[in-house]
Amino acid sequence: MLGMQPKSVGPHQLTAHAMTLPTHQTALVLQRFGGSEELAEQACAVPEPGPGQVLVKVLAASVQFTDVMLRKGRYPDLKDKPPLVLGYDLVGEIVSVGAGVDSWHVGQRVAELTTTGSYAQFRTLSADRLTLVDSALDAAEATALVLSWTTAYQLLHRQAKVQQGERLLVIGAAGAVGEALLVLGRLAGCEVWGTARARHAARVRACGATFVNSEQADFATLLPDGFDAVFDGIGEQGFSRAWHGVGPRGRLCTFGVSAAIQGEIPFVRVGWWFAKLWAWNRFAGDRSASFYSITTMRRKRPDWFLRDLAELLSLARRGEIRPHIAERIGFGGVAQAHQRLEAGGVQGKIVLLPNG
Repeated sequence: MLGMQPKSVGPHQLTAHAMTLPTHQTALVLQRFGGSEELAEQACAVPEPGPGQVLVKVLAASVQFTDVMLRKGRYPDLKDKPPLVLGYDLVGEIVSVGAGVDSWHVGQRVAELTTTGSYAQFRTLSADRLTLVDSALDAAEATALVLSWTTAYQLLHRQAKVQQGERLLVIGAAGAVGEALLVLGRLAGCEVWGTARARHAARVRACGATFVNSEQADFATLLPDGFDAVFDGIGEQGFSRAWHGVGPRGRLCTFGVSAAIQGEIPFVRVGWWFAKLWAWNRFAGDRSASFYSITTMRRKRPDWFLRDLAELLSLARRGEIRPHIAERIGFGGVAQAHQRLEAGGVQGKIVLLPNG
């Protein structure tokens, strides 16, 4: 991630085609775990890429609910402590390369799943983790693919292994991952239902799905035989509400607990939710239940992440998918964006443009 006291970039690392780099940059630093007021702009040095690294100018970084979890100190895989820079993904332009990097060059656009460090104007990245981004693609739309759409793609094709003609239920369909599940599920030849609040009905239908009012529906009664796959990133009633919609040979694929974060539910109780998933998976006959983590899957199969993100970027380049961008903001809009995400109901992706 972005260090708070990095070295400045050495001129020996710039090529004739590289931009003239500033010695300092602006980053949005989380001073301590807590509310959005803990985010503050701070000047710090532009880091120098080490061996095997590249330095990128950040063109776009998503602002998403995962960042809210990190800000509140409720993200299970986080090892770093404040002060730190948030930012789970990015699209950037390479402006300098470190020693031993021969596969990338200055001027190329790349994408990366960073977990932290991307609410900044510049940052270093490991060269072996990058995915090439066509410069013709909108950077904000491209960065929406890195976490949200890759999560959806892997949920469908790596976790649930959906087949053409299957019937899918997407809970929380108006969010960035939910919308991606609708679109990609339809591309896979599936019938898709999406739950959302009434004001998001038109958006769900525009994605080719059957709208379900999340505030009124009993998921168990939507289809007589239940769904072949149910995707839940919310966790209402500890995933029990979603489980009621799973058919006799269906799969429940969970990927988030936003209901727990919004409701300030203790970790112990959330642990019980995961215990239920384990029990359902073990004792529910032909039905299955699982939890998906993009970082866990990437650690196990980094080749899948690179392949799947490249496929999504290819679909975007051909115009077959186009992520919905709710808003493009600067550093001054991030705190309010966190508040909106925490309250729920954001339709599409909010994207930070650190360099304007």
